[in-house]
Amino acid sequence: MHKGKCENLHFINKIITQYMSLRKGFTLIELLVVIAIIGLLSSVVLASLNTARNKGSDAAIKQNLAGIRPQAEIYYDGTGASSYGTAVAAGANCTNGAGTLFADVTIFAQIQAAVAAGGSAVSGCASTAGANGTWAVAIPLKSNNATAWCVDSRGIAKLVNSGAGAYVRATIDADVAGGVCGA
Repeated sequence: MHKGKCENLHFINKIITQYMSLRKGFTLIELLVVIAIIGLLSSVVLASLNTARNKGSDAAIKQNLAGIRPQAEIYYDGTGASSYGTAVAAGANCTNGAGTLFADVTIFAQIQAAVAAGGSAVSGCASTAGANGTWAVAIPLKSNNATAWCVDSRGIAKLVNSGAGAYVRATIDADVAGGVCGA
C-alpha cells in the first residue's frame, strides 16, 4: 500500500509538471490588463506633452514681443527721426504699412513669429505719432485664448484679459488703443 501512494504522488506530480510545461504564454486577460495599463499611462503622458507645447508657444510669443522694444527704440532714434512714425489706429491685424513703426522689417518679422507661435488670426497693434508717441502690440496666448501678452513703449509687458472669452478684433483693439497696454 505504501508503494501505491508513492506511485499516485509521482503520477500527480507528473501531471502538474506536464501542465506547467504546456503553459508557456500569457492568458488573454493578462494581456488585456497590460494593454489597458499602457494605454492609461500613454494618455497621461500625452496630456502633459500638450500642456508643455502650449507653454512653449506662450514663451515664444513673449520672447518675440520682448524683442520688439529694443528694435522700436532703434527705429525711434534712426528711421523714425524721434518718432514712432505715422500713427496706426487699432482696428486691423498688425500690418507693415509704409511710414509706420510696424513697417520695420525686424519688428514686423517678430510680430509675425509671435502670431505664428500663438496660432491665432487675431493680433493687435497701435501707435501714436509725434515726439511723445507710443506704441503697443498684443498677441493672444496659445494656452488660453482669453488672455494676450501685451508690450508697449512705456516698458510694460503684461498679461491682459479679454474679459469675454476668446480674443476677437474688438477686445484686442481695446487692449492696445492709444498705443498702451490695457489702458
